[in-house]
Formats: sequence, C-alpha cells, structure tokens
Amino acid sequence: MSGPVGHTVSSIAVLGAGAWGTALAMVLGSRGHDIRLWSYKPDHARLLAEQRANPPLLPGCALPESVRPTSDLDDAVADAAWVLVVVPSSAFGAVVERLAGKPPRRLAWATKGLDADSGGLLHQVVERHLSPVPRMAVVSGPSFAAEVARGLPTAVTVAANDAGFGQEIAEAFHSERFRAYTSDDVVGVELGGAVKNVLAIATGVSDGLGLGANARAALVTRGLAEITRLGRVLGADPLTFMGLAGVGDLLLTCTDDQSRNRRFGLALGRGQGVEEALRSIGSTVEGVRTAAELHALATAHSVDMPICDTVHRRLRGEIDTERAVHSLLLREPRAEVDRGRC
Repeated sequence: MSGPVGHTVSSIAVLGAGAWGTALAMVLGSRGHDIRLWSYKPDHARLLAEQRANPPLLPGCALPESVRPTSDLDDAVADAAWVLVVVPSSAFGAVVERLAGKPPRRLAWATKGLDADSGGLLHQVVERHLSPVPRMAVVSGPSFAAEVARGLPTAVTVAANDAGFGQEIAEAFHSERFRAYTSDDVVGVELGGAVKNVLAIATGVSDGLGLGANARAALVTRGLAEITRLGRVLGADPLTFMGLAGVGDLLLTCTDDQSRNRRFGLALGRGQGVEEALRSIGSTVEGVRTAAELHALATAHSVDMPICDTVHRRLRGEIDTERAVHSLLLREPRAEVDRGRC
C-alpha cells in the first residue's frame, strides 16, 4: 500500500508514550503510517485517545488520526511491520523481555542509555532475550521531543544491522521536517546516545558554577574524546562520533536547557544536592544511572574517561562539586591526541 506521497505505508508499533515516544509516533503518523502507541498505564492511554494529544508532556501538539493509543501490548505489536521501543533505558530490558513470547522479526529502538541490569549496550539486551534475534536498528541524534512534536526541523541517524531495514526506517520517518541518515554502526550510535547524557551533567555543573564558555567548550571537546576512546575498544567506527549521533547530540544536550541532564548538572553546580536536584527536574534524568553503568563499562575495558568518572564520583558522594572540578583541572598535562592510547 502506498501513501499520498508515494512512500510505502506500514503498521508500526511504538512502545512507550512518553514525550519522545509520542513525538516519534506523531512524525510517523503524519507520514500516513498506521501507528499503535503503547502506554503501560491504562489511564494514560485513555487520556491520549480521548484528547488526541499528550497534554502532560507535549501540550498543544495534536496526535495524527492514524495514531491509535493502547495499553494492550499484544494489541500494539500484532501484525506490526516493525516495532519501535521508546522507553527509558531502565525499562528497556523489561519491555524487550515481554516481547519474547512472540518476538518481532524487526525491532528498532530510540532509547538512549545502557542496560540497567548488565550495564551493556541495548542491542545486547535484545540478543539476550529474543530468539530468533530480530533485525535490529537504533534511532538516535540531536532531537528534543518538544521540537519534533512541533514540527521543527530535525535530523537523526538510523543505524541497523541490516541495510534494508535501516533504509525502511529512514524512509518511514523522512519528510521535509525530519531527515534520517543511515549507518551500519549500531555500537557507535548506541554509545553516543548514552555517554552524552553523563557529559551533559558535567557541562551543567560547570555552567552552574559560572566557569564560563571556555570551560564548557573544553568539556564538550574532551568529552567527545572520551566517547571515541571507549567506542574504539567496543568496535565502533570513530567517524560515527563526528556525526549526528556523536558530536551533534553531544552539543545539543550539553548546551541547551531543554536537556534534563544539563539542568540537573546546573542544579548541582548551584549548590543543590543530588536528591534535591532530581526533584527539581521531576522526570527521568538518564545520565544519573548511566554514569555508574558507564564507569563499570570503562573500568572493565581499561578505558580512561576522567570527565565521566568524575561525574560518577560526584553522584556517589565521594567528592563534592568543588573537588570534582579541581580533580579535572589538576590532571597531568599530556598530548591532546595520543593515537596509541585507549
């Protein structure tokens, strides 16, 4: 079946009706696809269906008619051409495990983070829970949900282990307001989307302390070096981190106050404690949990990630904010680029 602009119309299940899941469902629905948007909360699903919007999270943004909210997971995935998981990383494994009874043949996700149980990458969660392992893809890049829902221009990367599946996802999303580029580097795109949240906390702390634009630029740049070091060890293509899922997402998350991770860091830098800062945000701050998982991952692979490690130590209460800054400033001088060093 073809849509009004000549693209193939698909039935797609979007699992997760938070701001990001709803925004992506809106993009796909505006392209004419039949979208089943799953919320695990029946009351929330009813609200979406009745108001044709997600007012708590995306006020003023109407759902296209082709988006059908549901709280029935089996109904959501039944006969779907492919499934898109868009839940917090802490819930990713549980949602994938629920699909194990009748695993989809093609599974994508727009979740950013590491696995809550193992600290590994999300494609490893899929491989662990689903048999046969489906074709897999990850959607990531510089994208705030509110801007996507309002139809503001956005570009993302779709990395897939099957080129045909990746191209299908890109075409499903592609419009004059939402551009999707393809990649085969699933590991690199996953890693960029996870680590940038921890680095956004660091830049938020720096700005909350009033350390200035120079310090922010240094943290972003050296943070990118940390992502790249870990990526090389895990088998990612370093060039991926020069693209949308790397430097693009890093710049967005570290410099704009729509980022919850950055706002959390700002609160820490202005003197709030961790719990107080979390309450002030009022929703999931992915980088808080990712910092611990990333520390374990980097340690296991003997990769030096001083900025991310300092964030981890600050969140654990091992050092205060001032000492965290000084620990970075007092590091020994070294060459900016050391090609033989991980």
